[in-house]
Amino acid sequence: MNLTVKDLPGLDCGVCGFRTCSAFADRLTVEPALLKRCIHLSGKQATAPARAPAGEQLPLSSCPACASGAAVAGEPAKEWRDSLGREFDFILEHFPEEPGPREIILPHNPLITREMEIQVGDTLIGRPLGISCGCPITHCGIAMQVDRRTGVIVWCVTGPLRPRQQGYKDLGYYIAEGYEGLIQRARCDIKIGMRYFFQPRMCMLQWRHSGLVNYLNRTPAGLQVRVEGLWIG
Repeated sequence: MNLTVKDLPGLDCGVCGFRTCSAFADRLTVEPALLKRCIHLSGKQATAPARAPAGEQLPLSSCPACASGAAVAGEPAKEWRDSLGREFDFILEHFPEEPGPREIILPHNPLITREMEIQVGDTLIGRPLGISCGCPITHCGIAMQVDRRTGVIVWCVTGPLRPRQQGYKDLGYYIAEGYEGLIQRARCDIKIGMRYFFQPRMCMLQWRHSGLVNYLNRTPAGLQVRVEGLWIG
């Protein structure tokens, strides 16, 4: 087996123990057994996911770590399911001009936003805890908007590489209030005021989420949405 970075998902999530997929691919040339460390390949060496050309979208069914179900030209539509086999209604993509998914969060102690002097552009880490989400993964990201009065922060979730390289501010536990992004693929009509199961494209666990769509806007890049009242599962 002669894997290169093109065979890996390119997320640079760090779960494999290497800072980048490129560094991981270099090691795989001499230690191919390490491939099982990549959670996104799900241990399927023979079906490593392809990479889409720049500016093109990879068909969802091409990646074994992604939920199946996107209709591909010439192929019948399949059921959309997450990594645990649960159905969902659409995939939430991040805005193309931003570094990652946009998440609206509130620290469990809102005063932290002021006490830590959180600024736009700061690199942050924290974990969504409790009834709003309960995700077991520590999230890392870049602050995009900061409301010092309420403590609410809007950040783009980017993965662990940036905090490791540049340092970070630790928010501790927080509440995930909502997501904002684009819908480019859905298996049903999306209507405002309705609750849907969805999967964030960059979710490391590839788990479905649930949320209420309370904003819709049609754009050339896709259907812009805001989803609040989040649950996982």
